[in-house]
Amino acid sequence: MRIDPASDLAALPYSSGTTGLPKGVELTHANVVAQARQVQAVLGLTEADVVVGVAPFFHAIGQNLILPCSLRAGATVVTMPRFDLAGFLGLIQRYRATSTVVVPPVVLALAGHPLVDDFDLSSLRFLGCGAAPLGAEVEQRCADRLGCQVGQGFGMTEGTAAFAIAPPEEPRRGSAGRLLPSTQARIVDAGGGDLGPDQTGELWLRGPQVMRGYRNHPEATAATLGPGGWLRTGDLCHFDADGYLFVVDRLKELIKYKGYQVAPAELEQLLCAHPAVADAAVVPRPDPVAGELPVAHVARRAEVSGAELEAWVADRVAPYKRLRGVQFVDQVPRSPTGKLLRRVLVEAERAGAA
Repeated sequence: MRIDPASDLAALPYSSGTTGLPKGVELTHANVVAQARQVQAVLGLTEADVVVGVAPFFHAIGQNLILPCSLRAGATVVTMPRFDLAGFLGLIQRYRATSTVVVPPVVLALAGHPLVDDFDLSSLRFLGCGAAPLGAEVEQRCADRLGCQVGQGFGMTEGTAAFAIAPPEEPRRGSAGRLLPSTQARIVDAGGGDLGPDQTGELWLRGPQVMRGYRNHPEATAATLGPGGWLRTGDLCHFDADGYLFVVDRLKELIKYKGYQVAPAELEQLLCAHPAVADAAVVPRPDPVAGELPVAHVARRAEVSGAELEAWVADRVAPYKRLRGVQFVDQVPRSPTGKLLRRVLVEAERAGAA
């Protein structure tokens, strides 16, 4: 049977479902091949590279970025069945790994966990981070500690894996990098008008890596893929004058406090920059006066009080963005790929307020 690479299905990964039910994402052969070529043009993997496959191979990062891009270049891929920090560090040391792509909690651990000092990680030349925004301070701390290039990227399952990656030699701290080859972007306001550099709006993207559509979800496909092939990401972003992308937050996740909009990701990045914080999530708590209150769920690495963390954030943000509560948890809920399961905490806050 003959296939048409431009239209026939090659992979059916599922969206993460962090804000709703997962949906099957239809990716064509052309999508997957284009993505491998786009990423290789930026990362420049060679036969000499050894890449640790941290992301599961059912996830877009593992399935459509790490595996095909590495194999296309003839690089070695080292897999691990389940992530644990000691095992991950041991693989880098044992196989003299040169590159890997991880999620923000792993970068946070690499930047601050004492276990890192027990391993030789000098072979690493590039550490990528995806799946969620990472604060500039944590990114720099990790780069300084490891002595290698650390950069972020931006992607979605609906875009095969990646739309933007920080050039390894030219990262910009706190940025998700620059657009991959053959990728176009628009920053759009609420009325559908285009915005300029340093203006925040919804990010729309177009390129050969954009999905065919959602499996058996024509309404969701129509809502996501607009005229001209533009993919509406639902992410609030802006580009700087040099074309570097900065992610503010998800549109649906903004907290509405007394008429102001508070971005949880901004507060989470500040919390994770505190040396006593291992991980953090900020969610809305229903309030009859303010509408919603930003409250934090924090996993600690060292002893710290809620009042100290509230003061830490208050010193760095406008008054309306201040935390209105801190709860300590053993672990912040995340998917197997490290993506924050914010809806789990949102539902708990709603149940507590009922």
